[in-house]
Amino acid sequence: MPINPEAVGAKGKPSRRSWTSKDALLYAVGVGAGTSELQFTTENTKDLRQRVLPTFAVIIGGGGIPMDQIGSFNPALMVHGEQGIELYDEIPPDGELESVGVCTAIWDKGSAAVLEFEATATNVATGKPLLKTRTMLFCRGEGGWGGARGPSQKTGFPDRSPDHQVTYQTREDQALIYRLSGDRNPLHSDPSFAAMGGFDKPILHGLCSWGFTGRALLHTLCGSDPSRFKSMNSRFSKPVIPGDSLTVSMWVEDRTALFRTTNQNGDVVIDQGVFEFA
Repeated sequence: MPINPEAVGAKGKPSRRSWTSKDALLYAVGVGAGTSELQFTTENTKDLRQRVLPTFAVIIGGGGIPMDQIGSFNPALMVHGEQGIELYDEIPPDGELESVGVCTAIWDKGSAAVLEFEATATNVATGKPLLKTRTMLFCRGEGGWGGARGPSQKTGFPDRSPDHQVTYQTREDQALIYRLSGDRNPLHSDPSFAAMGGFDKPILHGLCSWGFTGRALLHTLCGSDPSRFKSMNSRFSKPVIPGDSLTVSMWVEDRTALFRTTNQNGDVVIDQGVFEFA
């Protein structure tokens, strides 16, 4: 059946996900962390305990989503529209969580349907909430049933230079490292598959670029302390090619920062970013 607008409010079944120290280390390297970030990329460095990048939440969270109640859509025409995380506690280097997801909105954009989900995850060891993820999927060719279009407000960026800017260089093989954290979509590794999607070469995972952006926010605004990283939300606006450089611009007011990420040509690749920190 096509997209089912009546699925708003549908809950998924609880889903468990465990991870190890190695999973957290591999993710950190996959989003560009290196020798200057040994607390995130090693587990046995003298006088440093292993800590976990907050954006690892997108790897372990998000389970229990009620996709079986949404209806059908062509996955080849689906793109990741927005992503958000909220952290209630610091993610441990290894553990297990249980996620329950809910469909929070389905919007009719005419030529597309927009699906929004939230999933709250509990740390199985403590019984306490650990994190929440928010995901928006843009499904081309699935709109047109006459439903509400949904909100269209945009974040207004200050009319001044950013307070901070950080530039990271991605590697040409960045996607080959990041895919080992779970997303094996050949769009990011197989040149022939990428060509079918209209790309000259495989593109970088949106959540990999998102992880680079999260590192910049963590080190610049949280003093590299994951316990100060509270929430991060933004929109994906343009693909990144492995080997691109990424510049994260931040406008700070009190404990909130607006941010966007651009490539070496000045094209915005992540937009409408809002970050909250302690």
